[in-house]
Amino acid sequence: MKVGRDAVVTITYKLYDAQGELLESAEQPVDYLHGGYGNIFPLVEAALEGRAGGDTASVKLEPEDAFGDYDEELLRVEERDLFPEVLEVGMQFEGIPGEDVGDDADIFTVTDIADGKVVLDANHPLAGLALVFECRIEAVRASTAAERAQGSVAGPGEATGYRH
Repeated sequence: MKVGRDAVVTITYKLYDAQGELLESAEQPVDYLHGGYGNIFPLVEAALEGRAGGDTASVKLEPEDAFGDYDEELLRVEERDLFPEVLEVGMQFEGIPGEDVGDDADIFTVTDIADGKVVLDANHPLAGLALVFECRIEAVRASTAAERAQGSVAGPGEATGYRH
C-alpha cells in the first residue's frame, strides 16, 4: 500500500537542527493519520505522499513550516512569590499563576530564576529554528472509520505530536 489520504503511516524519524545536531529521535516507530489531519508537519506529509514501506525522506523545515517563529510576546517576567516554593528551571505551568486560565491558556516553561523574578517562555522550545526531519516509512495501512472520525490514530505509537 502507498501513502495517501486516510492511510495510517508508521515512521521512525530523526530531527536535526540546521547545523546537523540531533535534537530528537523516535525511540519506537510512531503512527500518524495521513491526509491533512494535522498530525505531522504538512511538508513532511507532502514528501511522503505516494511512497511505500521502506522509503525514506529528508525534509528541510523553515521555522514557519515547523514550530513557528520565536515570538517575544510569549516571554514573561513575573514575581517569584507568585510561584510554588519548589521551583526549578524547566518546570511548566498552564498560564501564569494568579491569572485567569482560559480554555486556550499557554503552557509556560520556566527558563530562569534570579533576583526575585521568574522568566517564563510560552514558545515551543524549537520555535525559530530551521530543522531537518529525516524519516523512514516502516509500514502503511488503511485507517479505520473510527480513526478517520477522530482525525488521529488510536492506541500505542499514536501520532508524533507535531501538530501546530
